Amino acid sequence: MKLSLPVRRRHWVRLDNASNIFLAARSDVDTKVFRMAAELDHEVDPALLQEALDVTYERFPLYHAVLRRGVFWYYLQDSDLRPVLEPETEHTCAPIYQADRRTLLFRVVHHRRRVSLEVFHALSDGTGALWFLAALLEEYCRRRFAPEGTADAAGSDELEVHELAADSFAHHFRRRTRAERAARAREEQERAAHEEEFSREAVSAMLRAEEEEPEIAEEPAGEDSDTPDPASLAPRRVLRLRGTRTPDHRTRVLELTMPVAPVLALAKGEGVAMSMFLTAAFFEAIRRTGALERDARGARTLAASVPVNLRQFFPSDSARNFFATITVSHTYGAGGDSLGEVARRLQQDFGAEARPEALEGRLRRLIRVERAPLARIVPRPLKDVLLGLANRANNRSLTVAISNLGRVTLPEAAAPHVGRMLFHVSAARPQFCAISHAGLLTISFTSPFVETEHVREYARILTEAGIEVSVAASRTTEAELAEVGR
Repeated sequence: MKLSLPVRRRHWVRLDNASNIFLAARSDVDTKVFRMAAELDHEVDPALLQEALDVTYERFPLYHAVLRRGVFWYYLQDSDLRPVLEPETEHTCAPIYQADRRTLLFRVVHHRRRVSLEVFHALSDGTGALWFLAALLEEYCRRRFAPEGTADAAGSDELEVHELAADSFAHHFRRRTRAERAARAREEQERAAHEEEFSREAVSAMLRAEEEEPEIAEEPAGEDSDTPDPASLAPRRVLRLRGTRTPDHRTRVLELTMPVAPVLALAKGEGVAMSMFLTAAFFEAIRRTGALERDARGARTLAASVPVNLRQFFPSDSARNFFATITVSHTYGAGGDSLGEVARRLQQDFGAEARPEALEGRLRRLIRVERAPLARIVPRPLKDVLLGLANRANNRSLTVAISNLGRVTLPEAAAPHVGRMLFHVSAARPQFCAISHAGLLTISFTSPFVETEHVREYARILTEAGIEVSVAASRTTEAELAEVGR
């Protein structure tokens, strides 16, 4: 008699609202991969780091997932694959997802004192990735520094497990039945007493910053904020930065590291959040390069895409994507153009959009479109084409993209052994990411172009303000790469 073994049924979930665009928009230039890294106070022990990775992996079922293609949609499916730690050999943000291969959607690599986590953005956002990296560093440092026999002292049954299924977009923003709406209303009433703990000003990050941010500055006395600026009524041409592509499509990365306290003081002095100050400094750096004067279309507007962590308004412990983006802009020659004036205008515009009511309304509309009967029956390849066209149209209205993860607090076992932390993404256009830890702020500039004039001007803006800045650059051009072998 032939016995048949039971076949395990794989668990799967559809991609969430924010993830679908990453499949349609990825390319050789913009792989939709981001990197988060930590610098330790010692050379990495690969054997211990692999042990820590094995333990951390069990806490994140989401990270077990592989990406599959259906007729109408993409979906995540759990797998029996295991992550293998590797020394860093490829360039940063190298492709992870490949349609013809069944692979995990993240990698962990190490180089000397640095541990790096790279994630395909359709799997997780910066918050989810930071949860994974923090857990990994905790497990590693406990093994590396804890007294013998106490490395596993923390009870694993008390540790949070981040499941595959949770889709916070569907939970918070899809249309509900009457019973579901009543239950939701009760939940809202129960947590109403805690709503004040959530900032009314969204932190421009995929993780809530822990620095105290100042209130939005009031309009100057005598200025009628309800009267539109005549210049704002004219069609705006948004500056799009262009340059020489890197020879093999690798992302160009430059890192500026500085003490965080004086930068935060500058932002507070202007009455704005740090993210808006850093964005205004980016705009000023681009202006100083002469890009506005060289633009053949006469563009005078700079626009930046800023992600907002939705967890600070709509509670969620999901490690999947749960963020929205807000666009802020400034038109030079239409008002005050000093760095401080630009920062205050950006803060005002951002604060108006980063409200729970505004975010919820916009996201509910997106969910309705996604779940409309006609959209459901459109085959996946056609959806990819349509989403790709929409993404390119959106890119034409942006100059840069930014992301600020704010100040990171690591677990007690890891914090004393971690210095700088770093964060950057692959780039379809010049952009920057910021993160701070141990009193150090690191701003990582990424670009598909070899030119770096805007980064040089950015560093000058900070040094002119009395901030000590150190610069590190990846080798990208053929001449730079040739120097490695010498």
